[in-house]
Amino acid sequence: MSPIASSELIINERGGVYHLNLRPEELAPTIITVGDPDRVAAVSRYFDHIEFKQAHREFVSHTGYVGKRRLTVLSTGIGTDNIDIVLNELDALANIDLNTRIPREEHKVLEIIRVGTSGSLQADIPVDEFVASTHAIGIDNLLLYYLRETNAADQQILNAFIQHTRIDSIGIEPYIAPASISLLKNFVADFHQGITITTPGFYGPQGRVLRLKTAHPTLVDTLTDFHYGNHRATNFEMETSAIYGLGKLLGHSCVSLSAIVANRVVQEFSTQAGETIDRLIRKTLQILSEREQ
Repeated sequence: MSPIASSELIINERGGVYHLNLRPEELAPTIITVGDPDRVAAVSRYFDHIEFKQAHREFVSHTGYVGKRRLTVLSTGIGTDNIDIVLNELDALANIDLNTRIPREEHKVLEIIRVGTSGSLQADIPVDEFVASTHAIGIDNLLLYYLRETNAADQQILNAFIQHTRIDSIGIEPYIAPASISLLKNFVADFHQGITITTPGFYGPQGRVLRLKTAHPTLVDTLTDFHYGNHRATNFEMETSAIYGLGKLLGHSCVSLSAIVANRVVQEFSTQAGETIDRLIRKTLQILSEREQ
């Protein structure tokens, strides 16, 4: 196998991957991703010990321990374009020899847990509660750049979504990807579960109107009304579909956890968003630290 060219896999002077500025030994097998760089310290303050701290652009990482569980918390910034960078570089750290630039023969599975904020699409999922995403439907187009397959059950959900929303009429080709069952099963108590819709923006792509009219003016109502069997659209945000889609293609285990800070149906925003996010961080760390190694 030929080495991966230096133009394709960029390694910096300290031997780290280009954007994340991490070396393999600085990455734990369990990774919490957060959007906001300032939220990294809000997570790692609960670590018992911190081994490494790195930062490059919006990508800040702290690696350490909670009990016997080694964890990395990493900021991704906002959007699926950043997730494309993060997931590919995390996989490179785990599964490519950075010295030879050749993929390793033994595949290493990472656990990737997104802890972020989100807007509810259901009146019965109020602000300050939590959602664990069973699936993500991406209306952001990122996964169209990768060869992929969708199993029959997920394809049925996606077909129903397209038929219900008619989102293809404005040139969007959605895709679907599931959570890792091995991770998702740990986030049941105190979590709503459902389909997360991932958008490529915060305003028009999520149906917000300031001064510009949107191409799909009934988007929020259409998403709220979407059901397929026991599945329904519970919330939307800007990263989960890329994490689930790329994670599945690369062979990693992923789950997305959201603190609901806005309810788009009743048009309410949380007055205690910081406290809600902190509760989700503490709950996630407790669950991860108590799992068997």
